[in-house]
Amino acid sequence: MDISAIKKMYTYHFGMHRKVWDDCISTLTDEQFIEELVYSKGSIRNQCVHLIGVDERWFARLKGEALPDFPSNELFTSKASVRARWDDAEKSIMAHLNTLTNADMIRLALYDMPHRGGMKSNMVWEILVHVINHGTDHRAQILAMLHQMGAPTLEQDMMLYWWE
Repeated sequence: MDISAIKKMYTYHFGMHRKVWDDCISTLTDEQFIEELVYSKGSIRNQCVHLIGVDERWFARLKGEALPDFPSNELFTSKASVRARWDDAEKSIMAHLNTLTNADMIRLALYDMPHRGGMKSNMVWEILVHVINHGTDHRAQILAMLHQMGAPTLEQDMMLYWWE
């Protein structure tokens, strides 16, 4: 896996995040955004905050930094507050991706996952692809929740994104 392919996939990853925000989530009121739904992480806000936290934690592992705490859902009372944090996370992640080389892709990252049995290791490219896959999974959950609420939804296929 080379870094240019990874960067292209992250262009999709964050492009779809923004598209779901701009075309779908933006149609919700702040009350609808934080409304508890009986699915996955709860509200659409909680889904978004979960994605931010997971992305930040995986990239902290890749940078060799201490893991940040998961952001608290209750600190985000509006769409605007979540979107601002989401945009900051995207900028930080893209900045880090711009420091990586092809040689970094095959570097083994060792990290502790105490709730999953302790020490784990993966090549950097595997972690980077996992973050994208995780984001696609949760965007699909968000889209299902939006549909349940009667809000607009969209297709998030990678190929459709690239064709645009």
